[in-house]
Amino acid sequence: MNRIILGLILSLLAVEATSQKYGTTFGVRVGNDEHRKIGVSLEQRLFKHLTLEGIVQSDFNRNTTAHGLMKKHYPVLTKRLTLITGAGVAFGNEESNFENPTTKEVITTYGNETLGVDLMVGAELSLLGFNVSLDYKPNFNLYGRDDWYMGQVGISVRTIIIKDKDRKKNKRQRARIKRKKEREKLRDSDY
Repeated sequence: MNRIILGLILSLLAVEATSQKYGTTFGVRVGNDEHRKIGVSLEQRLFKHLTLEGIVQSDFNRNTTAHGLMKKHYPVLTKRLTLITGAGVAFGNEESNFENPTTKEVITTYGNETLGVDLMVGAELSLLGFNVSLDYKPNFNLYGRDDWYMGQVGISVRTIIIKDKDRKKNKRQRARIKRKKEREKLRDSDY
């Protein structure tokens, strides 16, 4: 029975692997960080195994950050399941806790403009029109926050807005139009 279920799952993955890749996805990201719990994620494929992801996260109170990450995808078993690594920048407004060394009093400041560097490692699965990822995203603060490091485990569920085959079709159409205009321009210059 286990072999039958495994066979069905692998068959489904194989069908999806040949029929659906994404060009653009958009959805929700939920993280375990108390300052940036929920957000939105937009991911755009740039090249074969390279995407650009934009994330905006907030606690809807005092902390809101934006992240831009370049991500490299490494297919595992199928094109639909990939391991990902990435790096990028982050900025926003966050609270910061500072401990006075003499009094041991913790002082919290709000609205600190922050700038940092993000890294990312995780896995991503595209199936049935959705893209789901589980990742670890450490953030190294360069400016504005007392904590120099914060890590976040996040789960993103995105819907596939533009499939890769549609993106390629549009690219071919733009190339045809460009060639047609060049031919017309050449023909007009001959007169």
